Amino acid sequence: MLRLGIDVGGTNTDAVLIDGNRVLATTKAPTSPDVTTGIVTAIAGLKEASDFDPASVAAVMIGTTHFINALVEGDRLAPTAAIRFGLPATSALPPLVDWPDGLRTAIGDHSYLCHGGHEYDGTRIADFDEPEFRAVLDRAARAGARSFALSSVFSPVNAEFEQRAAEIIAEELPGCPISLSHEIGRMGLLGRENATVVNAALRELAEHVAAGLTRTVTAAGITAPLFLSQNDGTLMDVDYARRYPVATFASGPTNSMRGAAFLSRRTDCAVMDVGGTTTDVGILRNGFPREASADVAVAGIQTNFRMPDVLSMGIGGGSHVTRDGAPRVGPRSVGSRLTEQALVFGGDRLTATDLAVAAGLAAIGDPGRVAHLDKDLVRAGLDHIADRMAETVDRMRISAEPVPVVAVGGGSILVPDRLPGASTVDRPEHHAVANAIGAAIAEVGGEVDRVFSVQPGRRDTVLDEARQEAVDRTVAAGARPGSVRVVDIEEVPLAYLPGNATRIRVKAVGELSLGDNDA
Repeated sequence: MLRLGIDVGGTNTDAVLIDGNRVLATTKAPTSPDVTTGIVTAIAGLKEASDFDPASVAAVMIGTTHFINALVEGDRLAPTAAIRFGLPATSALPPLVDWPDGLRTAIGDHSYLCHGGHEYDGTRIADFDEPEFRAVLDRAARAGARSFALSSVFSPVNAEFEQRAAEIIAEELPGCPISLSHEIGRMGLLGRENATVVNAALRELAEHVAAGLTRTVTAAGITAPLFLSQNDGTLMDVDYARRYPVATFASGPTNSMRGAAFLSRRTDCAVMDVGGTTTDVGILRNGFPREASADVAVAGIQTNFRMPDVLSMGIGGGSHVTRDGAPRVGPRSVGSRLTEQALVFGGDRLTATDLAVAAGLAAIGDPGRVAHLDKDLVRAGLDHIADRMAETVDRMRISAEPVPVVAVGGGSILVPDRLPGASTVDRPEHHAVANAIGAAIAEVGGEVDRVFSVQPGRRDTVLDEARQEAVDRTVAAGARPGSVRVVDIEEVPLAYLPGNATRIRVKAVGELSLGDNDA
């Protein structure tokens, strides 16, 4: 069964063709400003390398930076109404209270509070006030809001207010995008609400991007279903991506980590993904990226939805090298202009790639153009890179024990064969396109994350219920029944709450169901 994996990075768009566990062809193409042109070029490159029949492709998986870029740039965001149910509580910190001013303005700064919400045990803070909500909805619509983000206190425990409000919006404003916080974020009101507002602001762009990606793949003669990578290393179909574009954030690093697991056959290790501009370091646990345990800031906004625990540093293959005193590498980079500006390609900018070529670590471009570089400069620059990488791995470790490191990405030639804090350094075959491989081999996931009341003697029963709910969600998301397995369980007793309250998180994954592989 052929799978086509594509990962759109800031510098390159990588594509791979996989048959089962065999990598048939790989290619790289410069990422274009409109993104889709780069994808077209990458698919054409695969056809040249493998001459495959587009009709034989069973699925296409794409990891894209469209949505995170739009948020970071504050561009292409829909005017969004952030409506919270929590009065008479929560008024001290209204919606959007911690947003950067520029992003608040970009989405219209529409913030509203209504009565409602629940306690941790599901009891109401206040009843749903329908006339009040309808008045708020009318004000938001008159102010120009085109997308709606609904949040309610402890809605992961009881989502009735968000669901009722969504029904009213569907009646009054048919077709308007609606995002519900209990479907997006985790426990913790502000982080969950922020993630929901971000999602709502991206909904219009998601429609445009989904349609564009579908047209691009279809124009290449491929009629297979299209999936997008999520930020936890699993897949979602195009319709799901239209509703939850925020789930694509950080899909690039997670694709690389999943690809590293596939290529190295390791399930527990550190992964160092070296691109053209940055190096991302994460930890694999049971073959999946370790998730961040705290709220994650995205474009200056605190959020608490699923995000990988990744540490980034401004060193990549295109990083500038300064020669004033001791050489410094990064954080500025030539990025996608590496083949124009690096010395080995005839440019006038000394980059990290030039150091690697001068040291004999890589054979790209014209080595003669860097033969004049002082050997001490080259050595000192590469040592500086190695020190920064070792420091980053050390910050990601949770014990004093050395960890195996898998180096992937086009810039992984910069990773030394020995690294302090690493038991081994592995650079597997096809490491340069690990991100696209991670997209191609991704599975379907489902997760439960909420507070349970665990009465004495019922812990095992409650955990079994949570596991089954996660499995059911995975199957509902498109996994093949029988292939689903639980990969992570976390339980945290909440000692400050009565009733033996325990936060339980269960993550399950399964193979993508594509009809002919369901037997």
